[in-house]
Amino acid sequence: MSAEIFLGTQGWAYKSWVGSFYPAGTPSGNFLAEYAQRFAVIEIDSTYYGTPRAHSVEQWRAAVPADFRFTAKFPQTITHAKMLTDAERETQEFLAVMALLGDKLGPLLLQFPSTFKAAQSATLARYLAGLPTQFRYAVEVRDRAWLREPFFDLLAQHRVAYALSDYGDLPRVARATTDFAYVRLLGNRQQIADAQFDRVRLNRDADLERWGKLIRELHAQGVTVWGFVNNHYQGHSPATVRALRERIFV
Repeated sequence: MSAEIFLGTQGWAYKSWVGSFYPAGTPSGNFLAEYAQRFAVIEIDSTYYGTPRAHSVEQWRAAVPADFRFTAKFPQTITHAKMLTDAERETQEFLAVMALLGDKLGPLLLQFPSTFKAAQSATLARYLAGLPTQFRYAVEVRDRAWLREPFFDLLAQHRVAYALSDYGDLPRVARATTDFAYVRLLGNRQQIADAQFDRVRLNRDADLERWGKLIRELHAQGVTVWGFVNNHYQGHSPATVRALRERIFV
């Protein structure tokens, strides 16, 4: 399969998008279907708070076209509370429910807190080794001590992507560890502290130029790119996705 580029937002359930992204008067139950008319991929944010009900996942799948794709975060119980230790049951439950998306399911993200330290590398290695191989995975770490060759080698061994995140003061390491890359433009929540996400409020043109260039380079190397934008990056993630597209598809 040739390399592709998927670009979307992190989540879709934002009331402040009504009128600025969704048509005026759109009820919340129609948000996902409206979203899927504009973008072809979404990172599900709500799974971070817990494994969704099977009925909800089936509704998501039915609301979007055949070529639409979902990615999703592992629940925080696994990545933050248990930090992968004794999390087999929760992992199995989560993967079983997400499998209901069928061929509309893309990679699944293990997003770790800064308290998940590089000293826990053996824990990560055991966990990755036990994951079912019919899914694809990405790993995001927030402790810069991870960013050394043994970590990247571990991810490559299991065909897991290193999540390239624009977050805080973490180093921007442009590293592909498998045949796909997972890009996350997160921003700083202190710069946009409210939930009014109806417009761009921060100028990040220089950052978007850099990310656009990197995504083009990865794609040219045969790497499929999954890229997602948070509202806190500029204030209105749909606009940021469009701006990023303009810099990639020139």
